[in-house]
Amino acid sequence: MEEIIRLFPNGLQASIQKKIAGRWNELQEIRCRLNRPIEIILNSANEWCTAITLTKQDFTYMVNQLSEFSLYRMEDELREGYITIEGGHRIGIAGKVNTIQGIVKAIQYITFLNIRVAKEKVGCADKLMSYIFQGDYLNTLFVGAPQTGKTTLLRDTARQIATGWKQITAKKVGIVDERSEIAGSIKGVPQHNVGNRTDVMDACPKAEGMMMMIRSMSPEVLVVDEIGSQKDVQALLEAINAGVIIISTIHGNSLEELRKRPSLYQLFDQHVFQRFILLDRKLDPGQINTVYNEYGEIISKVMEDRPHAMDWGTSSRHDKHMGRI
Repeated sequence: MEEIIRLFPNGLQASIQKKIAGRWNELQEIRCRLNRPIEIILNSANEWCTAITLTKQDFTYMVNQLSEFSLYRMEDELREGYITIEGGHRIGIAGKVNTIQGIVKAIQYITFLNIRVAKEKVGCADKLMSYIFQGDYLNTLFVGAPQTGKTTLLRDTARQIATGWKQITAKKVGIVDERSEIAGSIKGVPQHNVGNRTDVMDACPKAEGMMMMIRSMSPEVLVVDEIGSQKDVQALLEAINAGVIIISTIHGNSLEELRKRPSLYQLFDQHVFQRFILLDRKLDPGQINTVYNEYGEIISKVMEDRPHAMDWGTSSRHDKHMGRI
C-alpha cells in the first residue's frame, strides 16, 4: 500500500500506517476532509484518526502528489471527479466546482478526497463461470447497488474468459474502461490482472469505446462497467449484432426496477441479456442473490455457509446467504 501512504505528508504517514496496521485487507476507503479528522472505512466498521486533522497545507501536499505538481495535466480527470493512481486505487475528489455554461470545467478548490482502495480478488468469479457459459459465453449483466462487488466480479470474469478456465479455451476480450475501475490503468497500462488475451480502452466513453474496440481490436467478448444511458444501450445492440458477446454491470436492486427504466426497454424487449446476476447489499459484498435467464426466470439460488469478503462493502453479516462467491 506504499502508493497510498506516499500521498500523505511525511509527518502523517507513520500515524496512518499505525492506525491501519494488520488490517490492510479489511480497508476499503480513507476519507479526507479539510479541517476534519481522517475517516478509515473497514469491511465492518468505520473509525476516526482523531489525532490527525488535515490542514490546507496537508491538502496542498496531497493534491500535488496526486497530480505530480501539474493539475493542468490532469484536467480531464479532475473534470470527472477522480484520479486513478498506481495499483488501480481511485481517488474521488470534491470541492468548489467551476462551470462554463452549465458544464463542469474543473474542480478548483479540492477540499475532500476519498481514497478507494483497489483489491484484486483473483478467483472470486470461479463459481460464477458455469452459469454464464453454455457452449459459449452468454450476454451477462451484473445487477446490484453500489458496494455490492459488481466491478470486482466483472474484472475476474474478464480475466478468466481471457485466460481460460478448466477446459474452456481463452477468448479475445476487450475492456472499455471509462472510469479506469476495471483494469485500473495508469498511462494505458493495466494495474490489475485482466487476463492474457485482454485489450483495454482506458478512460474512453463506453458507447464510443465499444465501437472503437470492435473496429480496432476485433474482440470476441466486450466488457463494460455501469451501463444505463440510451447511448450505451444502442452501442450494446450494435456490438451484439456484430457478433460480440457482452459482459456488463448496472446499478439496480432488482430486475423489476430495471424494466421500468425507459432507456433499458429494448434490452428487455429483445431479451438481449441471457443471464442476470443479482447481487444483494443485504448480504456480504460479492454474493450472488439470484441468477436469472433472459426471461427473468430463476436459474439458481445457491446456499452456502463459508464467508468470503469482497471490495467496497460495509456489511458484517456472516450467517447463511445466497450464492456466495
